[in-house]
Amino acid sequence: MTRRIAVIGAGWAGLAAALECADRGAEVTLYEMAPAVGGRARDLNAGDDGLDNGQHICIGAYAETLRLMARVGVAESDAFLRRPLCLVDARGFGLRLPPGRAMPAFARAALGRRGWSWRDRFALLGAAAGWARGGFACPPATTVAELAARLPEPVRRELIEPLCVAALNTPMEAASGTVFLRVLRDALAAGAGASDLLLPRRGLGALFPRPALARLGAAGAAIRLAHRVERIERDPDAAGRWQVDGDACDGIVVAASAVEAARLIAPHDAGWAARATALRYEPIITVYAQSDGVRLPEPMLVLAADAARPAQFVFDRGQLGGPSGLLAFVVSGADAWVARGLGAVAAATLAQARAELASQLRAPLEPVRTIVEKRATFRCTPLLDRPPLVVAPGLAAAGDYVDGPYPATLEGAVRSGTAAARSLLSS
Repeated sequence: MTRRIAVIGAGWAGLAAALECADRGAEVTLYEMAPAVGGRARDLNAGDDGLDNGQHICIGAYAETLRLMARVGVAESDAFLRRPLCLVDARGFGLRLPPGRAMPAFARAALGRRGWSWRDRFALLGAAAGWARGGFACPPATTVAELAARLPEPVRRELIEPLCVAALNTPMEAASGTVFLRVLRDALAAGAGASDLLLPRRGLGALFPRPALARLGAAGAAIRLAHRVERIERDPDAAGRWQVDGDACDGIVVAASAVEAARLIAPHDAGWAARATALRYEPIITVYAQSDGVRLPEPMLVLAADAARPAQFVFDRGQLGGPSGLLAFVVSGADAWVARGLGAVAAATLAQARAELASQLRAPLEPVRTIVEKRATFRCTPLLDRPPLVVAPGLAAAGDYVDGPYPATLEGAVRSGTAAARSLLSS
């Protein structure tokens, strides 16, 4: 008998869950409260102006993300610019991995890193070797700052801190060392290409959400956009079955935000809802600006962020399939800057850019748009109590915040969606 599965939420996790259910022969109904799909990783106006709601990157180790994109007909070569890991500033100082297996490439890049003393370079290699010998694990209460405490200050400031905020969107003084090491393990201890940067060359909606929606429609799934689910409840007429706003189904994947998921799940598991609502968040601000004729030395550059300089990274959207001269400045872990106001962060970012990119700019740098995602990611701290994937028989949860080894990333989201679908269909 064909099983009927309801998926609530059409972000990356919900779409992954819906695809897995459809591929396994289930009859799928997909609910999404917004008028479009993609959740917190989407483009604006279907990418017509080259703007996303925030700049995202992937790495070569994101195997499930790449598998699902291929499943819906998106070729990696069309979707991404793939490059060996390169974290350099406008002067060319930084870490630039050569092609090949990640650990040997990392060692060569560290030894050749310009601007560091030999003590700095060998200290980084020694720490990395120690993390590898320890299986990329540490005591659960360890922060990234504690993990890197013995490293020289330039290494912490110019490598560990940018990596931490890029991967976990949490300042290293508060970030989980366990999760940070897991990210490093997947990037450095896997095969060739695992640490490569995959920079989107399409709007985020075209990478996966819209092709996934088209695939689901072709498979016969019922798509209900702009529909906020009011309630889920057990079916009073059939043991083991559920209802979504009165419509019967055999199982539900709740792939909404943590707040929405807690609202729906609370009547059935108050403990789960309490864990979801206890999560705290870090915002990400993206400042878009235009400078005609600009072409940065790399599609992505590291910037020197501090209390007066907000942005940690800048992306040359002209090199990534967007309008020529469009730059995207990313402010991660941006809670303090949100408090100052978007006007202040935009002005400070443009001042920072004019100083750090002075040799690159050929025309005045003008603001285009500033976007803030206030709940961009959960605050990835040590010993964080994340809600579980399985809630009750026939009821599962999915999202980048659900319990798992990854921080709030696209890979974490799609892995949770696939796992939630398989859990339902195997029970």
